[in-house]
Amino acid sequence: MSTLREFLQQKRAALLLRREWVHRTPDAALVTISASATAEGRSGIRRIRIRDFQIVSDSPASFAGYDLGATSPELLLGALSSCLTHTYLIQAADLRIPLDDVRVDVSGQIDSRAGTPGFEDALIYPHEIRYIATVVTEIEDLSHLNSAVERFCPILNLLRRGNEVVGEILRVPPSERGANLAQAANR
Repeated sequence: MSTLREFLQQKRAALLLRREWVHRTPDAALVTISASATAEGRSGIRRIRIRDFQIVSDSPASFAGYDLGATSPELLLGALSSCLTHTYLIQAADLRIPLDDVRVDVSGQIDSRAGTPGFEDALIYPHEIRYIATVVTEIEDLSHLNSAVERFCPILNLLRRGNEVVGEILRVPPSERGANLAQAANR
C-alpha cells in the first residue's frame, strides 16, 4: 500500500465487514477494553500496559520526574489526536472522500498552580482543549466529513460529554504484594 487513498479503500472494506458483523452479532460487539499502570522503583515512571503494548509515562524534572515519557495529560491529548485522526480516516472512507494526508494537532492548558494557596479554584485538569485538523484533498466542502467526525469520534465525545468514573482502593499488605497485585489487576 503506497498511498493514503489506497488505504482508505481498504478501510472502507473493513468498515463494511465490521458493520455486517455488528448487525449479525450485536451482543459480541460490546467489548471491554482495559489498561493498567504501575509505578516503578526509584524513577517513579508509570509503565502503562494495554493489550501487548507498553507506554512509559513520566513527569518533567520540575515534578521529580526524569522526563522519560509524556505526562498523563499529554497522553490524553495524544489519545484525542490519534482518535480524531483515525475517525477522519474512517469517515472519509465511509463517505468516499479522497484524502492524501491527515494531521490533527491538539493543544490544551494545564495550570500548575492548581491546588496551591490562592489557586484553590484553578482547574487541575487539561482545559481550553482545541484541535486543528488538516486534510489534503481536492474536495472543497468538508463540512459533511467534519460533522461525521464530531459525531462519531469516541474520545472527543467522551471529553465533551463527560462520563462517570467509579473507583475503589484495594489495600494490600507489603507481605502479600506480588500475589494480590496480580489478583487485583484481574478483577
